[in-house]
Amino acid sequence: MAGNGGTGGTDAVKRPNAQLGSWFMRSGWSKGELARQVNRRARQMGAHHISTDTSRVRRWLDGEQPREPIPRILSELFSERFGCVVGIEELGLRTAHQSPSTSGVDLPWAGPQTVSLISEFSRSDLMLARRGFLGTSLALAAGPTLIEPMQRWLVPVPAGQGGAPAGQDRAPRPARLSRPELELLESTTAMFRQWDAQCGGGLRRKAVVGQLHEVTDLLQEPHSDEISRRLFKVAAELAELAGWMSYDIGLQPTAQKYFVLALHAAKEAGDRPLGSYILSSMSRQMIHLGRSEDALELIHLAQYGSRETATPRTQAMLYAMEARAYAGMGQPSKVKRAVRMAEDTFGDALPGEPEPDWIRFFSEAELNAENAHSYRDLAYVAGRSPTYASLAEPVMQRAVELFGKDPEHQRSYALNLIGMATVHLLQKEPEACAAMAQRAIPFAKQVRSERVNTRLRKTVDTAAREYSGVAEVRRLSEELARQLPDHAAEAV
Repeated sequence: MAGNGGTGGTDAVKRPNAQLGSWFMRSGWSKGELARQVNRRARQMGAHHISTDTSRVRRWLDGEQPREPIPRILSELFSERFGCVVGIEELGLRTAHQSPSTSGVDLPWAGPQTVSLISEFSRSDLMLARRGFLGTSLALAAGPTLIEPMQRWLVPVPAGQGGAPAGQDRAPRPARLSRPELELLESTTAMFRQWDAQCGGGLRRKAVVGQLHEVTDLLQEPHSDEISRRLFKVAAELAELAGWMSYDIGLQPTAQKYFVLALHAAKEAGDRPLGSYILSSMSRQMIHLGRSEDALELIHLAQYGSRETATPRTQAMLYAMEARAYAGMGQPSKVKRAVRMAEDTFGDALPGEPEPDWIRFFSEAELNAENAHSYRDLAYVAGRSPTYASLAEPVMQRAVELFGKDPEHQRSYALNLIGMATVHLLQKEPEACAAMAQRAIPFAKQVRSERVNTRLRKTVDTAAREYSGVAEVRRLSEELARQLPDHAAEAV
């Protein structure tokens, strides 16, 4: 049955899938647990027809080839489990044919092609989301496959290419976009960004993708160079936000594709600081996927490319992300240096200094949050080091206090409450961990963010496994199961 992610055809002789079996055995999951995770991820993707059970997982292990989107889902789940990109082929599964326009990150750096690619991808996203197959034709890129194409962000655009209209086969027509309408587009993008911070990526993602598609239609009309650059900037910001929202709800290949397209649009806009911000979002995704070396390469590329144009606040954000990457690599001296540079550079930001809306999120609260997570990550890499956990505690506490006074960034508040809970776990303080995680539950219910839900569940599961005899931890586990059940579906 297709609804169960069954095979697309019948093999004469099926052999056990040794590759999938190997990854499955090392994961430590049971067949039932893997089935539940597949179903949860399918709902996040909009594939509500998927209903997998233990017998179906057993058939995959026995050699049955599942239909899309199951191979993509399994690739994402195992990638996140092992902290590295696990391709579909590495799982012994067959992948659907991918067209160049919807697969890969090595794309042409030219205005017309950028407009066409964003238009096609956003249209496909909207169509496939309605049909329940969002993101099924994509694969994550990592290592040189990802880094080398992004390095061409710094190569100058040949004269005459930037801002050229993409619809060359259409009859020329007068531009209909007035300056007030362009300003409204720019303010709408800022509004979408605010909604994301308040409500998470699951609530307005399709609206952002739809707006992005509309902007590509405008980019195919004739405009002055100034208007074209501003439209490309709007497209870059919307594509980055679509990527960020996709990342937030667990659609990793879709997120990466939008980030790449956003970087292309930022290049056409001639906006190096915006490009550095997009690269920082890509870096965050790589950190999430356990690819700290890739994250560091992306951040260094962002720093180099915007070294003469970024404001102190943007530079501070990049230093903080550099610290996160070094933490994942277990390099404490470089973490401390990057943290110090982030703090010092943030102090150079002048009150009232004109800055783009996209960097407004990087407040004192966010600075403390990033630096605290760097120390927390160091503690994990160093075998639960109490030294680094003690460094993380006051900084994380300051982030929690500041975000608690910020009604706009509810998701960040939830993530830092959970972060504080993990620090208490590192310090062997289960009661304090339970109290912090308990405070995060109402926000996890409020925001549509798989990142928040996943981190909260993992923290509570770890606490329950290590401190099952502590009453507060038991009550927390029961409360989480009631308030945030696994079967709660995410909107896209």
